[in-house]
Amino acid sequence: MKKIGIFFGMENSFPGALVERINSLNVSGIRAEFVQTGAVFLDRPSPYAVIVDRISHDIPFYRAYLKHAALYGTVIINNPFWWSADDKFFNYTLASKLGVAVPPTVILPHKQYPPDTNEQSMRNLEYPLDWESVFNYVGEHGFMKPIDGGGWKDVYHIRNRDEFFCAYDQSRDMCMVYQKAVNFKEYFRCYVVGQKKVRIMPYDPSRPHAERYLQNPPKYDKALLKRVEQDALTLCQALGYDLNTVEFAVEDGIPYAIDFMNPAPDADLHSVGEANFEWIVSEVAALAIAKAKTAPQLPDLHCSTLLGAALTKKQIKKAEKKAKPSDAKGGKKAKASAPHEDDVTAPEAETVPGAR
Repeated sequence: MKKIGIFFGMENSFPGALVERINSLNVSGIRAEFVQTGAVFLDRPSPYAVIVDRISHDIPFYRAYLKHAALYGTVIINNPFWWSADDKFFNYTLASKLGVAVPPTVILPHKQYPPDTNEQSMRNLEYPLDWESVFNYVGEHGFMKPIDGGGWKDVYHIRNRDEFFCAYDQSRDMCMVYQKAVNFKEYFRCYVVGQKKVRIMPYDPSRPHAERYLQNPPKYDKALLKRVEQDALTLCQALGYDLNTVEFAVEDGIPYAIDFMNPAPDADLHSVGEANFEWIVSEVAALAIAKAKTAPQLPDLHCSTLLGAALTKKQIKKAEKKAKPSDAKGGKKAKASAPHEDDVTAPEAETVPGAR
């Protein structure tokens, strides 16, 4: 029996619904459950073929457990090695390189010295900082946010220089990103699952959190929706995330990618709405089952592979060889699945403009 484990924290509706949906499909040899773990032993693999991770970004112990499990062939949604390495400014630079529109953005030095550092640690830092160049590039209307934050924590809406410096003074030792505000007419939040399926959800970030997903959206230009879909896929395929949300603010018909480092995106029934909730539960269940069928996927023990880079034919053969130990009785080799992305099947891309 291959087990799909769900790792989660305070959220309630999505984890239980996902377990129930997977088990209701009655796929032979596959069952889902909530992950249970205690102390993790170095030489013992995880009992799960697949783990859907919703919480390790907040719990270092869980993140370490997931990396350990991945080395033994457990498929993690999303890749814990890459998720640990990723940050928002890298995301924006990558998007720009890929031809996806992003607003002018800068990273700012820490306001306070990070722990165990002092003035000498900062000898490579320009002083005084050229703030004028920052405002010339971004402007005085923007958003300041942590380089690796989420959940709208420590995010500041900036309308002038006084507000900028007030926010900067409150940023403590965090590394902050400052980004030009987009005067948007439309705003979309897109679920992307399996790097192939997209659900475009009209969204209003100015509303209270529980009311941001628009349940009765207006009609949108088909060409705009197609570009939003394609840009969302481009970003998630480049980053390697199998579950993510991508946010676009649209100004003068141009969708600007605002936020796309959400590998444990909001999936609560009461905030996303019934139609969006049903879609995400269904698609993540299908993805987890597809990955369980090809698990275990023993990785080639090289940083490029662990971070999610595509394997060369030589690396695949090497991984296959390592995954086939000699049988003690007859010298035969046991079958094992090589870690190849093409082994995992998923439906074709789909765009759903808002709740039905």
